[in-house]
Amino acid sequence: MAAIIRKTYLNIETTLIEGGKAAERPLTLIAAAAVVKNPWAGRGFVENLKPEIHEVAPVLGALLTKMILDAAGSGEIVEAYGKAAVVGLDGEVEHASALIHTLRFGNHYRTAVGAKSYLSFTNIRGGANTPIMIPLMDKNDEGRRSHYLTIHFAIPDAPAADEIVVALGASIGGRPHHRIGDRYQDLKDLGHDAENPAAV
Repeated sequence: MAAIIRKTYLNIETTLIEGGKAAERPLTLIAAAAVVKNPWAGRGFVENLKPEIHEVAPVLGALLTKMILDAAGSGEIVEAYGKAAVVGLDGEVEHASALIHTLRFGNHYRTAVGAKSYLSFTNIRGGANTPIMIPLMDKNDEGRRSHYLTIHFAIPDAPAADEIVVALGASIGGRPHHRIGDRYQDLKDLGHDAENPAAV
């Protein structure tokens, strides 16, 4: 089944003042989403999801990556990234997961922004106007806490029961006035190794 996209959504938020203090460098958050027909809705339990994953996920990965890059100006300027999916009530959480937890989706974005770290994510089931939260982290440094961010938005009429909202998020910059340090200092203070942070 080819991707049937009902609408796309783009949101750009820029924070200029945080905690009553002007940001030395404003933080820009970008969310790009597509509302797509759930290719498995109405078919009962589908054992093999692979054919639809191969057909739909690459289309969404390419589309949403282009939306992010067009909004940001380039892949290089993106510092943190993440992904999310919300499946409508006639679908399974597995359907949401299927479209974003595949390299056929994520590698479009990963390659375009030159990333090394994994894409942090959320995948849930919900109705129209369900809050969509995209967790972000630095695209190359998982321990850089200044870039632990969350994009939060909703689409009033999506997902319908037989749809899935698939989204990518990006940041240009980190939290203004970040001052909690990075996880490496915690590891040093605790005498733990970065390869074994819980010392187990």
